Amino acid sequence: MEKVNELFKSLVYSFHMQTMMSLGKLKNPISDKIEKDLTAAEMSIDMLEMLKTKTSGNLDESEIRFIDAVLTEVRMNYANEKSKPDQQEISENKSEEKTS
Repeated sequence: MEKVNELFKSLVYSFHMQTMMSLGKLKNPISDKIEKDLTAAEMSIDMLEMLKTKTSGNLDESEIRFIDAVLTEVRMNYANEKSKPDQQEISENKSEEKTS
C-alpha cells in the first residue's frame, strides 16, 4: 500500500510541475526556456481536479491534504497569470505610445 501512496503523490507532483511550467513559473527542462501556455495549464488543472474526483473516498488524509494543497497553489497561480495583460498587448501599446 505504501508504494501505491507514493505513486499517487508522484502522479500529482508530475501534474503540479507541468502546470507550473505551463504557467511560466518554472523553466522547461527540455527547451531550457520559460514558456507560458495557459491552455495547457488549464488542462493540467482539470486533470488534477478529475483525479481528485475519481479517487474520492479512496485517499488517506495525507493524500487529500497533498492534492488539495497542489490544487490551491496551481489555481491561485493560474488566476494570477490569467489576470495579467497579454505580453503582446503590452508590446503593441508601447509601440502605439511611441508613434503618438
